[in-house]
Amino acid sequence: MNKKPVFEGLIFDEYDNPVDVTYVGEEPFYVVDDAGFFRHIPSSEVDSQVLQTMTSQIQGNEDLISEQTAKMLGQEDLFTKAIIQNQLKNIDKQLESLLKTGIPNDGRQYLGLMGFKIIINVHGEIVKIEQPGISQDPDNL
Repeated sequence: MNKKPVFEGLIFDEYDNPVDVTYVGEEPFYVVDDAGFFRHIPSSEVDSQVLQTMTSQIQGNEDLISEQTAKMLGQEDLFTKAIIQNQLKNIDKQLESLLKTGIPNDGRQYLGLMGFKIIINVHGEIVKIEQPGISQDPDNL
């Protein structure tokens, strides 16, 4: 169970309305307005779908991603690339931690400013993930 909704503030419904977050006990829920009926969707369900989609985009591209990340950091040595590549290959461990802690508020705001947006339907299924420079339909991965 998530302690915090990972993508709070980045989730929208199919009509481009922001999806609110509420807690029932300690469990966070995304709340989608379905014509006046507020559907409570466990944030862990939506967050897991998003992270699985993003993970599938990484898998098989670890070499390219580590090379480009090292270049962006200005540290194109083999050691840096190997560390980044190792982190990408062990991404499942980092995702577990992310589900517990969430993305810091500043990080979510930055993602929103860059155009990152997750669109879900009233059942909490991902319709589309808009990423800076990429528009991806989860059915076409």
